[in-house]
Amino acid sequence: MPANNAINPGDTAWILTSTALVMLMTPGLALFYGGLVRRKNVLSTIMHSIFILALVSVTWVLFGFTLAFGKDVNGWGIIGGLDFIGLRGVGKDPLTQYAPTIPGSAFMAFQMMFAVITPALITGAFAERQKFKAFVLFSLLWTLLVYSPIAHWVWGEGGWLRNLGALDFAGGTVVHISSGVAALVAALVLGPRVRRESDRFEPHDVRLTVIGAALLWFGWFGFNGGSALAANGLAANAFVVTNTAAGMAALTWVTVSWLHKGTPSVTGAVAGAVAGLVAITPASGFVDASAAIVIGFSAGAVCYGAILLREWLKVDDALDVWAVHGVGGTLGALLTGVFATAAIGGFSGLIDGNAGQVGKQFVAVAATWIYSGIATFAILKVVDLFVGLRVEEAEEEEGLDASQHGEVAWQS
Repeated sequence: MPANNAINPGDTAWILTSTALVMLMTPGLALFYGGLVRRKNVLSTIMHSIFILALVSVTWVLFGFTLAFGKDVNGWGIIGGLDFIGLRGVGKDPLTQYAPTIPGSAFMAFQMMFAVITPALITGAFAERQKFKAFVLFSLLWTLLVYSPIAHWVWGEGGWLRNLGALDFAGGTVVHISSGVAALVAALVLGPRVRRESDRFEPHDVRLTVIGAALLWFGWFGFNGGSALAANGLAANAFVVTNTAAGMAALTWVTVSWLHKGTPSVTGAVAGAVAGLVAITPASGFVDASAAIVIGFSAGAVCYGAILLREWLKVDDALDVWAVHGVGGTLGALLTGVFATAAIGGFSGLIDGNAGQVGKQFVAVAATWIYSGIATFAILKVVDLFVGLRVEEAEEEEGLDASQHGEVAWQS
């Protein structure tokens, strides 16, 4: 019987829908970030996400997918081979080792949208000061040399963290820790933005940020729900816990910031929701709704604290990528080891009698932190050597919209 007879139309429809939802997250991120920067840098910030959508879509087809999901090289669990280079052998028949009921091309496209948004997340750290040519080269190298290997470790057939038994349903390590740590390194390497006494690094249009956050929240149902790779009860559970954690984290962040600053911040509400979405991502296929409330509460409080720590350390991660994605992803990955229950996803964590799972999660977190940090630093140094990282001070003062792109978002 031909392999494609195993394809389930309902599963395929759900994954294609989820792929479109995740794709929408990157333009949503463009608006989310675009509203948070100063008005002279809104187009350059939006361009980062839009350009990455194009760049990684092509890169993934040519090389990224095979490095992440190709047959493991030498059995080391480090990187995939070139079996799928240029999508050779990836078409209408399933890749049964990953998703036996959907076409291989649907699985590839779904994973591509994860590869797209991950380097886009990093751009919030170096917003308002990086050369566009440096951004392009960095994004290309980072996707191939950092994202694809980590995706193979965690999700690829034979990946060493997958073989270890580390759990990451939808990208806590692969997407959020990897990008959050890279953001911290980028902020440290590039240094702070030029600041005059009169400068106020405040969002120029919170309306854009709220619209972007709404699109992220909407798309996250595909991000987490689609990671079941089928239209089934696991997808439904992921859908429910995703929304629950986002809501709880938003409530927590608003409450904490209200107590701290005296007003209930709109920006804080959407930042809190994103923190909850980040933290629930690795756990969404393994925990129930009650655990999602705990995870959301923890994310709202801990990520808010991480922002205060970043401010105290005077690290200019412009849009707090590390505090939300790096710290939120780390928290979520570790709490997956605590709250995973066999009744949901077939794997047990600490409260379900398997204390060892916490240790496996810690190994996955530590490995991702170390590799992403070192590799990102090396890539930035190479990029700096060839094209330089930062714009000139006069260009930064003028704004990257005009100096890098010759356009402005708002007329005076």
